[in-house]
Amino acid sequence: MTKEKKIKKINGTITTPKGFFASGVHAGFRYKRMDLGVIYSDKPSSVAAVYTQNLFPAAPISITKQSIAYNNTLQAVLVNSGCANACTGKKGEDDAYQMRLWCAEHFDLPEHLVGIASTGVIGEFLSMEKMNNGIKKLSIGNQTEDGENFGNAILTTDTVSKHTCYEVLVNGKTVTIAGTAKGSGMIHPNMATMLGFITTDATINSEVLQSLLKKVTDKTFNQITVDGDTSTNDMVLVLANGATQHAPLTEDHSDWENFEAAFQLVCEDLAKKIARDGEGATKLIEVNVNGASNTKMANIIAKTIVGSNLVKTAVYGEDANWGRIIGAIGYSGLKGEYNQIDISINGVTVLYNSKPVAFNEAEAKAALQSEIVYIDVHLHDGNASGTAWGCDLTYDYVKINASYRT
Repeated sequence: MTKEKKIKKINGTITTPKGFFASGVHAGFRYKRMDLGVIYSDKPSSVAAVYTQNLFPAAPISITKQSIAYNNTLQAVLVNSGCANACTGKKGEDDAYQMRLWCAEHFDLPEHLVGIASTGVIGEFLSMEKMNNGIKKLSIGNQTEDGENFGNAILTTDTVSKHTCYEVLVNGKTVTIAGTAKGSGMIHPNMATMLGFITTDATINSEVLQSLLKKVTDKTFNQITVDGDTSTNDMVLVLANGATQHAPLTEDHSDWENFEAAFQLVCEDLAKKIARDGEGATKLIEVNVNGASNTKMANIIAKTIVGSNLVKTAVYGEDANWGRIIGAIGYSGLKGEYNQIDISINGVTVLYNSKPVAFNEAEAKAALQSEIVYIDVHLHDGNASGTAWGCDLTYDYVKINASYRT
């Protein structure tokens, strides 16, 4: 329980909020695993989304934007793995439209109430025969298993599916917020990341929801990195169907602070799960920067540290090489003179007042054997703070990506 016991984490998936259904099936885009899934709401939902800033967005991105622009509502989202349908020209765009049409027909919906997403290899065309047959197999349900099947259907190199769910009180009623995501490689988001889907039975209009998503994305999804690459297909999409009837949520609502906090917890959980599941990763790295002059700078420094390949390999090697951390701070864009920087690694102080601290190497190595490695930095330049998440860089990352298409 948090926020005066008004927020509670529960076991659940995207089907846990009232009125949401899902499905995941094997259509044949991948050899054996599920590879086609859908989220469905029993009525049109308010929607918010953020997208990749890559200059070559995949066809499904533009089609989903068009659907949302119609009246800021969606009722179904169709997602395939195994093929990104990116950099595929007019044929790829036509295939994306057809994918949306078939889904709309299958669920007896207007086309503009369907969003689509794809993930997988760039530059390959979708098999439309497999897509058509796969959509016909989709039979939605609202059980935990249905949500888990969707989560499994959207995976690529991920080793685990990623789910989280919270309850929060709004006007004395229980509102549920749930999320699922995929992401393991090509993780270095800008305004969005990988594929993330959030459902809630809260009553909130699209404009307010969009503002909230943008604000929270900057604190969560945009603060993770695995390998410095931004995908062509990144998207985070939120559906709010209003099934829990309460006074519409706005920033002036008495329970807005609690709802925002719960929403941020969902996004933060998913972001950390993605970072922890980085390709070949063995450890999650969390960097906390305190004492910065402003939040933007704190976030930049934190993400620069966690994105440093030298820091990431040092964590993998369980080497408390703090020189790599101070080096990353130095090229992060920080301006001015800093003579009071403190750095600790999993509680072991290695730099104090910008001076090296004698520490026990064996103790530091033991601390770095934890599955979560915390790097704490204090700049003593203000009151702002920022956090970023990433993972270690291992031999397996190279193996996975050297043979991704085969």
